[in-house]
Amino acid sequence: MSVAEQQQVNEIVDVEAKQQQVAVPITAAPTIANPGPLGLSSFALTTFVLSLHNAGAGLSASGPSNVVVSLAMGYGGLVQLLAGMWEFRTGNTFGATAFSSYGGFWLSYGMIFIPGFGVIDGYKGDTVTMDQSIGIYLLSWAIMTAILLISCHRSSVGMVAMFFFLFITFVLLAAGKFNNSLSSQVAGGAFGVVTAVIAWYNALSGLLTKQSSYFQLPMGRLN
Repeated sequence: MSVAEQQQVNEIVDVEAKQQQVAVPITAAPTIANPGPLGLSSFALTTFVLSLHNAGAGLSASGPSNVVVSLAMGYGGLVQLLAGMWEFRTGNTFGATAFSSYGGFWLSYGMIFIPGFGVIDGYKGDTVTMDQSIGIYLLSWAIMTAILLISCHRSSVGMVAMFFFLFITFVLLAAGKFNNSLSSQVAGGAFGVVTAVIAWYNALSGLLTKQSSYFQLPMGRLN
């Protein structure tokens, strides 16, 4: 076989090989929306309503605040938990941990006041022991908040401020339960309102993107 004939055979083999190859379709990765503003909004609104009750804004600070239970179970709890799960999908470990944790906080907080769970009934009218138990509960969440505060120190001023004020809020509310101090509860409610406003600001900052808004809010990036 001559060289020319050999080259012709090779070309035919190459053509047949290319025809047998299956083209791999190129598909774009699905777009995943930012779940951060949703998680922050659900946290902010529920915190705001409870904090106004704790601070005695327009009502008695020592009165019932059971209206928060519906928010705690629905918006602050379930919706925030869902936002945390989607943060896992986006690869944001911190956001997933924070939103899922506080979603669990609101769900567990609401369960305390739902008779079907029997939490309050379990104390059989011993309000002193119940207040101490809730104090431990709130102090534990203060520790969890401190961990998240340390973890976000390179994020932004807005995020650091939110977790700082939330940490103070939990400490004051825990102190109010431990010492049966209404003034500590009121102070905790005031700090909670500030925390909620900062959380709303952070949520709005996430919603005002370059594609959807003519302006953006500064967050004070620390990284």
